[in-house]
Amino acid sequence: MRVARALDAYLRHITIERGLSEHTVAAYRRDLGGYVEWLEDDGIVDTSEVDAAVIARFIAERSSAEPPPAATSLARLQSSVRGWHRFLAREGIEGDDPSGRLRPPKAPRRLPKALTIEQVERLLAAPSPEEPIGIRDRALLELLYATGARVSEAVGLDVDDLAHGDVLRLRGKGSKERIVPIGSYARTAVDAYLTRVRPSLAAQGRASARLFLGARGAPLSRQSAWLVIRAAADRAQITAEVSPHTLRHSFATHLLQGGADVRVVQELLGHASVATTQIYTHVSVDTLRDVYATSHPRAR
Repeated sequence: MRVARALDAYLRHITIERGLSEHTVAAYRRDLGGYVEWLEDDGIVDTSEVDAAVIARFIAERSSAEPPPAATSLARLQSSVRGWHRFLAREGIEGDDPSGRLRPPKAPRRLPKALTIEQVERLLAAPSPEEPIGIRDRALLELLYATGARVSEAVGLDVDDLAHGDVLRLRGKGSKERIVPIGSYARTAVDAYLTRVRPSLAAQGRASARLFLGARGAPLSRQSAWLVIRAAADRAQITAEVSPHTLRHSFATHLLQGGADVRVVQELLGHASVATTQIYTHVSVDTLRDVYATSHPRAR
């Protein structure tokens, strides 16, 4: 099958049959689009012409690019390539999977970056309580920290997802749903937004069930939510890097430091494996180091 046609078939498969999110499908399209372009530039126009040597050469070229790609990016690229070829073999489009022996690079284990509780409080207090958009932004930030939701999950919330009082329904990766508690501070902030701000925002555009709306009434995008977080960090004069995942990392870290069981945190975060959650337990090493440095007579 022609490589471009085979790519279209795979993207339809992961969109319709596997139900992957728009963001995930876009990442596959980006990675595999570059791979297909490389194949065509190399004179390979049919998937039957791809063998293990071709894939290895592609990965080697990408690995040696300048600047060198991050190990995580290279691992994701290899995963995309493997998934595509595995699909072609499974569907009988090709006789075998030439990527079967491809091994991803070992990604460095990075500790998540979390804010201190004092920094979080400054961040949450940063939006102006006198401005409608500030009230919305405060509600968004409070909800992210109170629930550990991914930004994509937060902007994907409908108003009806709040209908259960002190709990919230989130839709995670693969459209998996989970129920998480929402604390009193976040609930108060969200209620203020719902009663004082959202009706006027909704009147600006077409009717939408989404909880968080933009200034023109359209659903708030992931990019806009990122800008909300960045602006709040600037206003709070937080010099540490603050990304869309920072409040999620801080949520998990502060729960574990407060004595929460790692498996409870796993459920709250929506991790499929507890191994993913356990990386947060290593953050407390910094606390141990600080205590040791200030308490042991020969630590310095």
